[in-house]
Amino acid sequence: MEKELIVKWKIKETETAGILALLDELVTKTRNEAGNIFYHIYQSADNANELILHERYVDSDAVAAHKNSEHYQQTVVEKIIPQLEIRELTFVNKLF
Repeated sequence: MEKELIVKWKIKETETAGILALLDELVTKTRNEAGNIFYHIYQSADNANELILHERYVDSDAVAAHKNSEHYQQTVVEKIIPQLEIRELTFVNKLF
């Protein structure tokens, strides 16, 4: 069963440029994962420090593979998460 999630990141104001510089490689590698259906990152029109990630994977194993991947661990866990004020993750089910 497909798994879809929405993630909200609020970046520390002084760290936004550095985080944005990391995203191109993260997006490319994530989209190349076997179980990834899509991976989109949006920036708030009202606050440049807020990013919304919209992700879909073929199943829960693909989500786990993504979270355990080298690029996720090295980029998200080690470099991005320490620079966030807020990190919220919600699994969603499409209604319409």
